[in-house]
Amino acid sequence: MPNPPFAMLATTAEVLARPDADERWLTGFERERLQRFRRDGDRDDYLAAHLLVRYCAAAHLGTEPAAIAFGQQCPGCGSTVHGRPYLTDRPGTHLSLSHTHGVIAAAAGPVPVGVDVEYLGRRDSAPATLQHVLAPAEAALVQGHPDPAAAFLRLWVRKEALIKLGRATLDTLGELDLSHLPLDPPAAHRDGDLHYLELTTAAAVFTAAATVPVRLREL
Repeated sequence: MPNPPFAMLATTAEVLARPDADERWLTGFERERLQRFRRDGDRDDYLAAHLLVRYCAAAHLGTEPAAIAFGQQCPGCGSTVHGRPYLTDRPGTHLSLSHTHGVIAAAAGPVPVGVDVEYLGRRDSAPATLQHVLAPAEAALVQGHPDPAAAFLRLWVRKEALIKLGRATLDTLGELDLSHLPLDPPAAHRDGDLHYLELTTAAAVFTAAATVPVRLREL
């Protein structure tokens, strides 16, 4: 595969500090969504994520970020003002993006790829939502982990990445049992036909998943 999928992980500040970061790259529906955010931090995260996915796609395709024809479409209702990101002129290139409290991630590749990043925040207890999104075996692993909140987030970002990959839905998360996967995994590992790239930083937990290995690329 000449251009394998790769992901980028960065802070909002790093993306917005780039001299070529240009809000004018955004489409009309993206700019409209941007203006609806009330908190500056949320607005900046959204903008940075939508710029980062363009950097990612441009690097994958060998073109300029300004040339990326970005679109979104909801697989449920068909709306083009929200939903999964894609390139309107290159249906064979797959995209994914995520943002959380000043940390953002994006991915691009020739096969479907899902990426998610979540802010670690407070880590003194496991969330109260265990039973809604985790299988019983997963909940037991989280509750027995030295850092239950971080363990929960590791499972959560995996499941979010699988949703974006089209392998799961929000309604079925509690039925998706990933308890056989390590909660403190190596950076790259495999489960069946899926390859995972997973990192934990001081600020966030990150997962990318695809049917071929995903490489981490610097911004």
